Order: sequence, then structure tokens, then C-alpha cells
Amino acid sequence: MGLVVLLLLAVAGVLWVNRSAPPPAVSTRDVLIDVVDGPDGAKQPIQLDATFYVPETTPAPSVIVSPGFGQTKADLADDATDLARHGFAVLAYSARGFGRSTGQIELNSPDYEVQDADQLVSWLSRQPEVQQDKQDDPRVGVMGGSYGGALALMLAGLDKNKRIDAVASLITYNDLSNALLPNAASPVAIDGATPAAGVGDGNGVFKKTWAGNLFGSALSGIRTGAPSSCGRFAPDVCAAYTQVATTGRADQATVDLLRRNSPVSVAGGIAAPTLLVQGEQDTLFGLDQADATARQLARNNVPVKVSWYPGGHDGGAPGDSVRAEVADWFSFYLKHNTPDPGTGFSYDVQGTVRARGAPTLRTIAAPAYPGLRDNPTARQKITLAGPQQPVITPPGGSPASVSSLPGVGSALLGGSASSLAGNLAIDLPGQSAVFTSEPLSSPLTIAGSALTTLRIGRVPGATDSGDTVLFAKLYDVGADGRRTLPGATVAPIRVQLPADRPSVDVNVSLAGIVRPVAAGHRLQLVVTTTDQAYANQTTPSVRTVALAGPLQVPVVDGTSATGSGIPAGPVIGIAVILGLGLVAALVSLLRRRGGRDFDPELADVPMVITGLTKSYPGRLTAVKDLSFRVEHGQVLGLLGPNGAGKTTTLRMLMGLVRPTAGEIRVFGHKVRAGAPVLSRIGSFVEGAGFLPHLSGTANLSLYWAATGRPLEEAHLEQALEIAGLGDAVRRRVGTYSQGMRQRLAIAQAMLGLPDLLVLDEPTNGLDPPQIHQMRDVLKRYAATGRTVVVSSHLLSEVEQSCSHVVVMHRGRLVASGDVDDIVAGGGEATFRVDRVTDAARVLRGLNGTSAVSAEGQLVHADLGSTARSAAVDALVRAGIAVEQAGPRRRLEDAFLKLVESGEQEGS
Repeated sequence: MGLVVLLLLAVAGVLWVNRSAPPPAVSTRDVLIDVVDGPDGAKQPIQLDATFYVPETTPAPSVIVSPGFGQTKADLADDATDLARHGFAVLAYSARGFGRSTGQIELNSPDYEVQDADQLVSWLSRQPEVQQDKQDDPRVGVMGGSYGGALALMLAGLDKNKRIDAVASLITYNDLSNALLPNAASPVAIDGATPAAGVGDGNGVFKKTWAGNLFGSALSGIRTGAPSSCGRFAPDVCAAYTQVATTGRADQATVDLLRRNSPVSVAGGIAAPTLLVQGEQDTLFGLDQADATARQLARNNVPVKVSWYPGGHDGGAPGDSVRAEVADWFSFYLKHNTPDPGTGFSYDVQGTVRARGAPTLRTIAAPAYPGLRDNPTARQKITLAGPQQPVITPPGGSPASVSSLPGVGSALLGGSASSLAGNLAIDLPGQSAVFTSEPLSSPLTIAGSALTTLRIGRVPGATDSGDTVLFAKLYDVGADGRRTLPGATVAPIRVQLPADRPSVDVNVSLAGIVRPVAAGHRLQLVVTTTDQAYANQTTPSVRTVALAGPLQVPVVDGTSATGSGIPAGPVIGIAVILGLGLVAALVSLLRRRGGRDFDPELADVPMVITGLTKSYPGRLTAVKDLSFRVEHGQVLGLLGPNGAGKTTTLRMLMGLVRPTAGEIRVFGHKVRAGAPVLSRIGSFVEGAGFLPHLSGTANLSLYWAATGRPLEEAHLEQALEIAGLGDAVRRRVGTYSQGMRQRLAIAQAMLGLPDLLVLDEPTNGLDPPQIHQMRDVLKRYAATGRTVVVSSHLLSEVEQSCSHVVVMHRGRLVASGDVDDIVAGGGEATFRVDRVTDAARVLRGLNGTSAVSAEGQLVHADLGSTARSAAVDALVRAGIAVEQAGPRRRLEDAFLKLVESGEQEGS
């Protein structure tokens, strides 16, 4: 009892010490501020809608909070209130063309939006609540995110009177032309020669989806008299967007406008201390944009601090920790009453343990910002393997690979848009070249932009223009083969292949990421010809892609500064959790004491069965010493009569039956009941049960919910599309035909788009049209690069549906291989000819030929060791017209002969 009382007193003491003090009072007033519209001042002034936040103690240093694109002053209320509670007089406003502010959107033009902000500084100089350095010079800092962050930098860069005292710029761009039309390629001199024109020339690949989202957001609320196609945009901005959106490339006028309206154009004039905060989950303005700004400001001898946080346009707006960092920055440079925040560099690494609903974070701090590039001492070389590979650009650039979900954002997905897209990335077969490392021997934290060199070429005989668009991305591949695309980031490449050389080498700077890669994981570089977020090349072409150098991964040395996400108080609870985790680890080790669970050499192989045997009491052996292997993209038919052991084999594959001997490995992992690798298998074995009063969609949703996995991982729509159920999924299952039930069962097996799909007799009870449809379903699924194993006793269906076959009889392997090889086994062939008698005579004269017979216009022969092509050549040289030549026997004939030979061996 006494111990309980002591614990209660301790908890009460902790709560008392950590109690929240009441926040300082903040008063606000709404104002409409008149500003001159444009550089000549001849137009009617426009009005900016603003709110002025006044702290308890005045006069106080001031901060202007500039909005992001599409935001109004209402969206800035939390940031403004927080700064006011830190003792700043804060002015938050809606930029021209947004909210109640008048004027047209000029896209951060130095003559319009930047001059608007400069006039806001003058307005602050007239407010008694604002501390003044001298007449018309308030003590002022400026901050903003995205569009507003660029405005903050440009205002400081054009600050001729040096009135701006500090800047905090968040998740913004350095050069809008490079941000919206990036090009990750730069030239490599070959044998001292100058690279071909066009390589790395800055004419990048258009981020059509992001640009469309931003442009579309400004078309809402069109005012009376505004051009309907331009909304609130100024004509020159509208014309620039129209030009690049319709052609996919920017002309010089568009590039000039975008650069002029970017911090890069005025970076040389920035003298104010600057805090740059960039998001690690941002496919709009990546880490490279903050990197470029930091490098430019370093040349000005300006105090610059760089900080990366685990958010961005895809991962969520800056939170409390970033707000605190901004407040500390302004407190030092505007109030001079806090410690110097320094000019170091920090980045956050997300952990895997979740606390209070969010991932734990580990902050790494370095004394100085190393930059993303040109720092070879901070790079680790990783060797990738893979041959030169051809990649195809389809006509029209569609279908396209998927890397990101631009514009979905944290508002719809709770800050998880980037992580969701990273797990949904799709690289289409034929359009992708893949290069993979060996498993890492030790953990690695990537912090920045990896570099590599690619050799890009034409295929022999190609006569196209040489214009080439590619997309490079770096995956983290787990030990179970599951791939994650960190940050859903991709690096576009545009190169012009030289006419006088078959290929060109380009340095590629991959998108900047922060990613802890565990030991045993692999890094995988994928280069695709399309990406749905960009303007793809529409002219069909074939290119070759090969590695011309190692992968150079950036590693930033630093110290672990802070951790977040775990409350300080409940230490006992953490200890209990850790204890339970230790127990779970010990249990896992005990379960694995029987041998190795994972073979890294088989990590990329869908299934390997070795010496598999299953015996039951009474000397019944259902499967005996079965061994075969299944590769990616195969549709493998497990063929055999009833009682051959097919279903028993599949039940062992699913962990439902324990083998007596031997093993099954799926992607290198040994299969046993409850093995995690089973999550990568979708199965339909011995029928599926559905609730007849619910629709097909409801049945599938309930099934997926029972797995405990997030709904977004189900890929429900994609599975239903492959299964081809159409509108029937919304009907009650009780109204389904047998064929529709079978297809619903296939869709259920496809949920989560498993890498290995296992189906037991999927065509049972189907009529011929339904069987034909099922055949198409299996082929479509395998065409995605996944693997299908299907058991059947319908020989003709296996022959028409499967690329490979394993023949079983009485639990034993009778034969395995390509269907064509099994069908053509033994050398028997059939020829359709115009002169049957003469053809039979010619075939009998060939060495090794036997059993020659005629049937109508057909001549059958067992060619023995003679190639079928040699037989055709002999017939043609004899003047005999050969209309058709092929194997004589169908799979049914081969199967019966194989089973017969198997019975003789087993007797």
C-alpha cells in the first residue's frame, strides 16, 4: 500500500512540474492595406487583406508571415499566434489575387508581389506597437512557406535599404524553372571530347501534375470580367503556363519569367541571416532547392542555417518543433535575448517505433551544412549489378509508371501521402531498367542526393531524333523483397543523344532523401521511360541503359541531438514495452532454432521447392521428394490427375500443412505456419466462402479488414480491374453465377497485389466462355511482373494459360519445363504439305527419322535427333511446299505418355 502511495505522489509531482502555464495574451485587428499596383504606380491601388497580431508587451520586433500559394491569412493564424506569444508583432496577409486581396497573381514577381511586401514593411514602420530601428525602418523579420518562403527570400534580396533583419524560409524553391522542369542529368566528357549539345542544358521535364494542381487552385472564385481561361493569373503568367502545359517544354520566355520570379535571381543581394527549412517528403520542392539557396547565400557571407524535417508538400506542414526553431531564430536576430542558434545543419530520421500515434524521430546535428553535392569525402560507394537493358517509351507515353501522388497531400492522407506512394510505386515491365546492390553488411543512413553515372544509348539501327526522357529512382529493398521508394521521389533526366556516337554518359543526381537503410537490405536503382506525374515523351523509342559508375550515397557525419515522440514521464511503461519486445524476440529466436529462415541468394526467386515430402500414418505418402523452381513473370501450371498431390503441395506452400521432409522457400524465406513471408502470397485453395447477402465489394473489404492491414494497401480497385468483374461487384454475391464467384475469389486472392498468386483449380465449374475469361485474368496478372501458380487437371487449359508446367503423378515429379518443350518432347512433328507421298519419302531419308505416316494433307514423323528446321529445309529443297510445321502432340498426349512412364518407374 505504501508503495502505491509513493507512486501516486511521484506522478502528481511530475504533473505539477510539467503543468502548462497560461499562454500570453494576443490581440488582433483586421486591416485592409492599400498598396501601389505595379512598378509604374499608374494603376488604381490594390488592397491586401491582413490581420495584425499584437503581443502583450509593445513596442516589439515584428514579423511578416507570407502565405503559401492558394492560402489566405486565415491559414496563417496558428503560425502568427505562436510568434505573437513569443513577443513579436506579427502581420499575416493574403497575397494579391487570393482571398479578399485584390489584384492579379503575378507569381512572386519582383515588380508586384515583392513590392507589395515591401510596402507592408513600410506599413509596419507606422505602427506604434512595432519597434523601430530608425525612421521608416522597423525591426522586422519575414517568414513564409512554399510560395511565401520564396517571397521572403526575394524581399530580402531586393531590400535596397536593408530593412529586413532576418528571414525564415520554409519548403520553398530556389529556381522555379528548375523546380517545375527539373533535369537530373549533367554531361560527362568522353575521351576528352565535349559532350553533345543538349545534355544537361537545363531544359528539364515538366511536372505536369503538380503544375496543373497549382494552376487549377487559382482558377476557383474567378472574378467578374476576368478571362475565364486564366482565372486570377496575370496574362504573362497565364501565357507561360499555357505554353509549357501544351508542349511539355518551356520556351526561353517562360524560363526567363520563372527564373526572374525566383530567389535565384536576387540571391546575391540577400544580406539578412537566413533559416532554411526543407521537407524530406516533398516531390514539389525537393531538398535540392534549399541546397542551391544555401550555396548562393554562403557566397554572401550571410549566416545560414539549414534544417530538414520529415514533412513537406507530401508529408505535412511544419509542426511545433519547426515553429520553435523559427521563433528561436527570430528571437536571436530581432530581440537579441536568446542563445545563438548557430549556422549548423540538422535533419530528422524517422524511426520504426510509434509513440502517441506518430513515428519516433532522431535528430542528427552537424556543425556545418555539407551540401548535397560536390562533397566526395561524405559519400559511400555502393556497387550495383545489372546488365545493359533496353527500355521502351510507349506511343503517347502511356501507360506510365507511378512514383508519387502529387497534390494528394497530407490533408487527405493524414501526412502519409509520400509514404503511401512510396509503397505503391509501380515500374512497368519493358519500360524499366533495374540495377541492384548486394545486401548491406551494416546499417546506412542516406542523407541527401546520391550520384551515379548512366550510359544511355540508342538500339542499333534507330533513326529517331535522339531526344530522350528518363526517370531515375532509388529503392530500399527489404530482406523479404518488399520495396520502398523513400519520399516517393524521382529524378527526371532529359538528354539529347549525339548523332555520331551510339551512347552518351551522363552524371545523374538522384532526388535528395533521408532514409535509414537496415543491414541486410539492398539498394535498387530503377530507370524508367515514363512517370505519370510528369509530361512524358510521346514519340515511341527504344533506349539502352547501363551503369557507367558506382552509386555514391551521401552520408552526413553528426551527433544525435534530440529524440522526440516518446513522453518523458511514463518510463515504467516504456520499460514494460521493451521487456515485452525482448520476450517476443526470444520467442522468435526459439522458433527459428531449427535452421536458417532466410537464404539471401534466393531473395529474388518467387518459389523454390526442395525435396518436399508429406507422409501420413498408414504409409500413405501424398508428396514424395518434390523439387522445382518458379521464376518471376511465369504462369506455372501444377498438372496432374486427381490424387497426384497438387493440393497437398499448395497447402504446404500456404503453411497449412507441415512437410514431413524438405522445404519450401518463398523469396528466400522458409515457409512455415505464421511466417511473415506468407503476406506476400495471395491464395485461393479449395474454394472461398462469401456472405451471400453482401455485395462483392463488401465481402472483399471485410476480408481485408480481417488482415489488420491498412485499407490503402489492399489495391481493391486494381484487383477488381484485373479480375474483370465490372459493375457486378456492387451486387449481392447471392445473385452471382459460379463463374462470377470464382472471379471474386481470384480478386480476393489478388488483394494487396501479392508477388506470388496461388490458385487451386480456379476453373472448376466454369463454362467455356468463363474459362476463357479466367485465362485472360491470369495472363494479365502475370504481365505485371508477378508470378502465378495454378493447379489443374484440365490439360487444354494449362496448355493455353500457362507458360511453364510441372507434371505430378502419385506425389512425384514426372516432368517440368516450358509448356512448348513438354508438348514437343520426343521430337514428333507434323507437316502440312502439297505432296504427301513425296514428303513422306524425303522424311524417311533423313538420318534418325522413324514412324513416318500420312493423314490427309498431313505427314507425321518422329524426327529423333533431327531438328524440325532441318526437316523443313529438306522438304523445301525437294520442291515440296510446306504450309505448316509444328509439334505433333498436344499436352494431353505428352501428359499421358509422361504419366505412363512415371507409373513404370514407380512399379
